[in-house]
Amino acid sequence: MSPRSTNPGGASRVRRRALLGTAVLVVLVALAGLAAYLTRDGRTSSTAPAPQMSSASSSPTASPPPSGHHSDLPVPPTTHDPIAFGKAAAAALWSYDTRAYSQPELLAALHGWLTSQTKYADAASVDALVPSPVLWKEMAANGQFATATVNEAHFPDSFTQALQADPGAITTAYVYAVTVSGKQSIGWSGSPAGGAESRITTLAVQCRPSQPCALAGVLPAVAP
Repeated sequence: MSPRSTNPGGASRVRRRALLGTAVLVVLVALAGLAAYLTRDGRTSSTAPAPQMSSASSSPTASPPPSGHHSDLPVPPTTHDPIAFGKAAAAALWSYDTRAYSQPELLAALHGWLTSQTKYADAASVDALVPSPVLWKEMAANGQFATATVNEAHFPDSFTQALQADPGAITTAYVYAVTVSGKQSIGWSGSPAGGAESRITTLAVQCRPSQPCALAGVLPAVAP
C-alpha cells in the first residue's frame, strides 16, 4: 500500500471525497460503511476488485483482437436517468481489453464519465478498479480482456426511504445512489471464454435537471 499523501493534491482529493460523501450521506442515512467513505485516503478499495491476471500461460506477445472485432473505449451515454447511467457506468467499469488500448487510455476514458463538478468527482474510486500499469502489462502479454453483462440496477432501499422522508434533500448536489449487479466475463489468448464472476457495486451518480448524468464515484460498500 502507498503511504498517506501529505502533498496539497492529496489533501484536495480527500476534500473532494468528503464533499461527495457528504452529498450522498444526505440521502443515504442508513448506508453502513459510509463513514469510512468520508474519511478514507488514497488507499481506496472497491467492492468490485480490480481484474486479476488469468492463470493461463503467458504468450510471448499479446494477441490482436479477433478479425472483425474492435473494442472501443467506453463513452458515457447522454441520459437524465440515473438508473440507465448507472447500468452503463458499471458495464464500463467492469470491462477492459488489453489488446485494443493501453492502461492510460482506459483511465482517461473513464475519467470522461466523471462529473465536471470536481468537488464531487472521486476519480480515485474509479482508478481503483483499473489494473495497475505493471499488472496491465502482464495481462496484455496474455491478450486478456473482459466484457460485462448488467442484470439489474436500482436505488437502494435506504436511498428511497431517505428521499421519502426528505424529498428536498437531493437538491443540494443531485447525487443518486444506484446499485448495479451483473457479471464480468474474462478471456485471454487461446481461451476467449475463460470464466465469469458475479459483480455488484453501488455508484454515486450525479443527475442535475439541466445536465446529463455523470459519475461522481464508486462507494466502498454495496447498498442493497
